[in-house]
Amino acid sequence: MTIEKSTKTKDKSSKNSVPVNVLIVGVGGQGVLLASQILSDVALQSGFDVKKSEVHGMAQRGGVVSSHIRFGKKVYSPLIPNGKADVILAFERAEALRWVHELKPGGSMIVNDQKLIPPIAADKKYTYPDDALTTLKTRVKKMQILDAAKIAEGLGNTRLANTVLLGALSTTLDVDMSIWRDVITRRVPKGTSDANLKAFDKGRGA
Repeated sequence: MTIEKSTKTKDKSSKNSVPVNVLIVGVGGQGVLLASQILSDVALQSGFDVKKSEVHGMAQRGGVVSSHIRFGKKVYSPLIPNGKADVILAFERAEALRWVHELKPGGSMIVNDQKLIPPIAADKKYTYPDDALTTLKTRVKKMQILDAAKIAEGLGNTRLANTVLLGALSTTLDVDMSIWRDVITRRVPKGTSDANLKAFDKGRGA
């Protein structure tokens, strides 16, 4: 587990005293950690106190990964209290179902319609829930489902899916778009900023 250091806000008087809690979940190789780094930096550049905590599952590709991001006037703990996530961004639909209990009443969920069966399923220790989206629809009123991989494929690179999802996430947060675009440009791999910005815009429009 790693914790990103916080910073003093630029204008504390204008920030809400209650932290915003965003939980990002998925599996290894989907870009969950980069997405959490970008969101944390966006909140930091917006003048918020920020704390981030990451939990890595199995080291191999396909292990479960989750990241807690909290930002506000002052944040004392990097971990989101149980059942208090304002937004859950799920990179994979079974992971969305696994973590839905952490969403607060009235919270929002963004789900990538992608099915990735983990390695443990091969040993029959885990049964993949094929009805994950159906179950989620009965439990979450504010939910957006999108096929980020298909959108990214349309842009010529399926690895842009995580930025597509960040674009969708940005519609739920009150943050200046210029900050998002600046952070994405700085954080993504060299030479991919234009493609990632297009993916971000596609996600916002999705």
